[in-house]
Amino acid sequence: MSKKLNIGLFGFGVVGQGLYDIIKTKHLNIEIVKFAIKDPNKKRSLPAHLFTTDKEELLNNPEINTIVELINDTEAAFEIVSRALKSGKNVVSASKKMIALHLDELIEIQHQYGTSLLYEGAVCGSIPIIRNLEEYYDNELLHSISGIFNGSSNYILSKGFIEGLDYDSALKQAQDLGFAETDPTSDVGGFDAKYKLVIAAAHAYGVVVQPDEVFNLGIQNLAAADLQYAREKNLKIKLVPVAKELDDRNVALFVLPKFVNDKEFLYNVEYEYNGVTVQAAFADQQFFFGKGAGGHPTGSAVLSDIAALRYNYQYEYKKAKEKTDLNFTNNIELTIYLRYDDEELVEALNFEHINERYYSGSYKFVIGKINLQNLIANQHRIFESKAFVAFADQLTGVSLASVTKQTAEVF
Repeated sequence: MSKKLNIGLFGFGVVGQGLYDIIKTKHLNIEIVKFAIKDPNKKRSLPAHLFTTDKEELLNNPEINTIVELINDTEAAFEIVSRALKSGKNVVSASKKMIALHLDELIEIQHQYGTSLLYEGAVCGSIPIIRNLEEYYDNELLHSISGIFNGSSNYILSKGFIEGLDYDSALKQAQDLGFAETDPTSDVGGFDAKYKLVIAAAHAYGVVVQPDEVFNLGIQNLAAADLQYAREKNLKIKLVPVAKELDDRNVALFVLPKFVNDKEFLYNVEYEYNGVTVQAAFADQQFFFGKGAGGHPTGSAVLSDIAALRYNYQYEYKKAKEKTDLNFTNNIELTIYLRYDDEELVEALNFEHINERYYSGSYKFVIGKINLQNLIANQHRIFESKAFVAFADQLTGVSLASVTKQTAEVF
């Protein structure tokens, strides 16, 4: 028999409301006892007595045995989650940044206090990737995990590529729909995808990496010329996080825009949808697809975790317990496309091999092989010079034609 869960819910925004909408349609022996919110003056859809601004009313309530944390404040979220776990309450969280930053400590707290922290909703919305990495792939050698982990940036890219919408308008639409935050830097800069990648890699490889060690470059510098180039090659540009086992001792993680072709699963993942490709030694390639943003899709993942807690489910972190010799490294060679204005940037990046170089008025690009560490060393310069970098393994060996002169500035 499942046990009854009396929930204290922190946050009643898009995901919190979505979770409540789903729960009220079910009969799962679950009750939300109290909601903790930040703004007491905001109009709510539920009776006022259910809400409080005092976190202690939830954390110190012996009736509440489960905490659900859905707030945007990273450090406040960590305090809530860690205190709840230490006090014997199980926790479900969707705070990907908080989990990625504090994962080592959160794992230790769970082991020490015998409590459970589940966070499926923190990685790729409605896609059940964490549970699959934990259970289905627990004895599988994984060559790589990659995909589209951020619905906000993918929505913007789809609006620009398919509909020709300018960047600012696409971003505003994403924000109005609740897909993007008021400050979109985390989404379009690849930070959000990086936090999710760090969490997924911990379950896939047993390697816990601090996010600031992982390279991420976003789509802020994407220009009309880059989109036109992709169209002419029958490619699309997606923001793709990658975790890749290089050999039996090293695993690399990075987030970069990528050219994808029509043979790849990610080619048809559009708007707020996410997709995760797992390349395994024995199961071969498998693909997970679903909505990565929005109240109901993410709320469904949160509810799945809540439901699992009725049966005392815990992550076992099996790959980490195996104590393999895998280590994180940034020493990996990548083939990249660089669209640039600054000639000195090309020299500073120290390409190991150049496959193609093109000049035409204000549009210049180079495609070649580079060590990721050189991108890291020049990350600030790339961003400030408005250069655009994309992972371009699909372009290796391709004969590159000139790009048609632009007739419209899309981005």
